[in-house]
Amino acid sequence: MEIENKFYVTTPIYYPSGKFHIGTAYTTVLADSIKRYKMLRGYDAFLLTGTDEHGQKIQTLAEKNGETPQDYVNKAANEAKKLWKKMDIQYNDFIRTTEQRHTKIAQQIFDKFMESGDIYKGTYTGWYCMPCETYFTKTQLIDGKCPDCGREVKLMNEEAYFFNMKKYADRLLEYYENHTEFIKPEYRKTEMINNFIKPGLEDLCVSRMSFDWGIKVLKDSKHIIYVWVDALTNYLSALGYMSENDTLFKKYWPPDLQIVGKDIARFHLIYWPIFLMALDLPLPKTILVHNWITMKNGKMSKSVGNVVYPEALIDRYGLDATKYYLLREMPESQDGLFTPEGFVERYNSNLCNDLGNLLNRTIAMCNKYFDGKVEEYIGTLNQVDKEFEEFTQKQVEKIEKKYDKYNISIALQEIEILISRTNKYIDETTPWVLAKEGKTQELKSSIYHLIENLRKIAILLLPVMENTSKNILAQIGIEQENLKSWNSLKENDKIKQIKVIQKGEPLFIRLNTEEEVEYIKKSMNS
Repeated sequence: MEIENKFYVTTPIYYPSGKFHIGTAYTTVLADSIKRYKMLRGYDAFLLTGTDEHGQKIQTLAEKNGETPQDYVNKAANEAKKLWKKMDIQYNDFIRTTEQRHTKIAQQIFDKFMESGDIYKGTYTGWYCMPCETYFTKTQLIDGKCPDCGREVKLMNEEAYFFNMKKYADRLLEYYENHTEFIKPEYRKTEMINNFIKPGLEDLCVSRMSFDWGIKVLKDSKHIIYVWVDALTNYLSALGYMSENDTLFKKYWPPDLQIVGKDIARFHLIYWPIFLMALDLPLPKTILVHNWITMKNGKMSKSVGNVVYPEALIDRYGLDATKYYLLREMPESQDGLFTPEGFVERYNSNLCNDLGNLLNRTIAMCNKYFDGKVEEYIGTLNQVDKEFEEFTQKQVEKIEKKYDKYNISIALQEIEILISRTNKYIDETTPWVLAKEGKTQELKSSIYHLIENLRKIAILLLPVMENTSKNILAQIGIEQENLKSWNSLKENDKIKQIKVIQKGEPLFIRLNTEEEVEYIKKSMNS
């Protein structure tokens, strides 16, 4: 029986081939923000991430470094955990595919496929891309190279086991048709159907013999389990599927949300659901495929010299500004563009000018006119205040719906609209004029509504900018936990007897555009 108010979200496990750039980090930042939102809504949320540590490429990289593969992946996993700690990623589990708890389950799953007849032995001849660890037919190649990464491929011929994908093709199409929330955005489903399923779904080669760094097939130990069977089954093994303790599996399966980049969409939208069908398990409710963060000169690449690392941005501009930019700049249906100029402009305009100045101006006026006390307004609202409250409530509902749909970029844009409208409210009510004219009740209302909106803005930002959110709440004197809850967003008259700080502290310090653009450019690939 499915448990209500549980939420299981996963990122793909990361390939430890080097330092993570902001594009790689984006997936986990997105998953973390969604988990935080769900927890604010009262869900028991579980976030899984980890590292994918097997395969020929790992073995080759380790040999080049003069290390054993295990030593190589140990260091890589530690680096990943170090980054997630720096980025305050609140994962519940970090799984490594070299762990015994995973190895054992992956072998059992492979055995189950063999016993059910879904896997058969044959001979494979095909074009293999080592970086992608993927076989391609000759017709799938682009100019004789890997269609995914553009690198050279090698013709391979070896005994191998195959998974009977054709057996499940019609069932997968039917599932696509009947479960409209399964793939986001919608056009990814069309891609899978037109590019891979309708032309004829090929059986998948699921074992290798040309290297030995991987999980051995129990019943045929000269074979290594193909990395995409190994890697994908982590979502099951982390919860204890087929183990002596499957409590987490019973509680959280199926995943409510799995987030992947577009480069591994095919594996998660075709192979993964078919594996689950073969295991007779429920499929994830939603698989969200995001695009890439690109540069003006294309995809981030060390060889091009255009890679931006999250550590460089965090150390200079803070965690919240870095997370805000990553999530704000990635639209749902196309690649996001990172430019040093764009980062600095977004920081100065949205964070420093709009949000930061709103807080500082409000606190200054509250101190000037009411000695820092937020006075309750008792009386009939005027038209300006009434319209402002109505707009705010509609905007809160709109933002909540975007969070519910995992559209964090649009949610942040809608929060920006609310911030802008709150700044406009200051110009509409002109508190300095009200004070000069002795209109005390109207002045109370103006300050009260500004504080109330800052409270709501802070709560709405909690899933993305926790430190900034808590800073705002502290500066405006919100201490009661019930006034920090998501449910309190729908209330307008609960602030009583609070006092703002004596002098507002800047949330963000305005940047010198020329200096900071130069800093970001120098930090690339450093």
